[in-house]
Amino acid sequence: MTATCDFCGRVETDDAKTLTWTTAVENGRRRTFCDECSRANLRAMEGKLDSEWW
Repeated sequence: MTATCDFCGRVETDDAKTLTWTTAVENGRRRTFCDECSRANLRAMEGKLDSEWW
């Protein structure tokens, strides 16, 4: 399965590598973020800020 980061656009085809990715629901839409974007924006994610605020 192919996963694409909704923040930076990174594409990953290896399911094992996407285990560290995060998901969120923003305005009823499921969003997926790679591990690098997740780490860089952890505080904003925990504060439940939509990704457009990052």
